[in-house]
Amino acid sequence: MTPARRGGAVNVPVLGPQVPRRGNALTAALAIGLMRLTGWRFAGDFPDRPKCVIIVAPHTSNWDFPIGVMAMYALGIGLTFLGKHTLFRFPLGVLMRFLGGVPVDRTSSQDVVGQTVAYTAQRSQALIVLSPEGTRRLVPRWKTGFYRIAEQAGLPILPIGFDFSTKTIVLHPLVTPTGNLEADLTTLRALFHQGMARYPAQYAP
Repeated sequence: MTPARRGGAVNVPVLGPQVPRRGNALTAALAIGLMRLTGWRFAGDFPDRPKCVIIVAPHTSNWDFPIGVMAMYALGIGLTFLGKHTLFRFPLGVLMRFLGGVPVDRTSSQDVVGQTVAYTAQRSQALIVLSPEGTRRLVPRWKTGFYRIAEQAGLPILPIGFDFSTKTIVLHPLVTPTGNLEADLTTLRALFHQGMARYPAQYAP
């Protein structure tokens, strides 16, 4: 049975009881109103899971972040995203942490994958959001940290597409890592294409 929807044309899925929450009725109404104003909508359903690794693509624009925040509050979900440690300096860092950000020092010798796996293990709910591209610039191959986190933590992967051509936030079905990295990457990459990107030339087909 298809879950009920909210927000009229915005088509907001109603969340299951296991999904971590963020915000309230007012922030949800404001975010849904902003989605109506800007023409964005949802397609698909959000899985009723307390933990998963979420990948968002294509990532070619600074607009991806505010659109993601808008979607988060419209849905009412509590997300945790990893960001470059330089983004968490005062005063921006206060906002980043408030929105669920966790700083990552990519120059550090620490095992970021291991730290993230430990982070999820210590919590009853954790929706970890990453960009598999890792940058807005053109990259020929996705980074595989998200996959290793999902595999080591025993979590499914939720692919979410930002389709600027139709202004649709596409919630794809969960993908469970099989251990075959290349096959799973092929499956995941097939869900996204250049035409979805804000700047198609910056997304590798």
